[in-house]
Amino acid sequence: MTLEFPSPMVPAADRAEVVVKYLDFFRETLLAKVSGLPEEELRSSRLASGWTPLELVKHLRWVELRWIEWGFQGKPVDDPWADRRDDRWYVAPEETLPELAGALRAQGAHTAAVLTSTDLAAIGKPGPRWDGAEPPPLERICFHLIQEYARHLGHLDIVAELAGGPVGE
Repeated sequence: MTLEFPSPMVPAADRAEVVVKYLDFFRETLLAKVSGLPEEELRSSRLASGWTPLELVKHLRWVELRWIEWGFQGKPVDDPWADRRDDRWYVAPEETLPELAGALRAQGAHTAAVLTSTDLAAIGKPGPRWDGAEPPPLERICFHLIQEYARHLGHLDIVAELAGGPVGE
């Protein structure tokens, strides 16, 4: 699925719709780029930091879970850092791109449901996500998610280009 860039010239019902469209665009662009890579490129790294494209997909799913469910909604999460092992991103050998893409899309659907049913000025619930600090409003969390996706999608652009995969928006 390829989405059109959410142009600022196209009207939106409200700020939540704008955020949802940007997150959907980034998520689907990421998955399109990763899907255009051969299997060996999905599980290997071309960067000194060592992350792989599959690890990035899993990481972004857990980023949304940490910020929206564990953070804003204050839901208990047994292992909020399940995308990590030995202080780095991790994907088990049996985890597949279709499985990880499905989990990312499902998490995105949850995020969209929260954003479209909640005032963006609403403050998150206190909980372990905030380490005792005051929870931020949902709008600030949205900005963080947008920057997280935009930054990592830029990283993936470089990796995809080095691997001979899809480039550009």
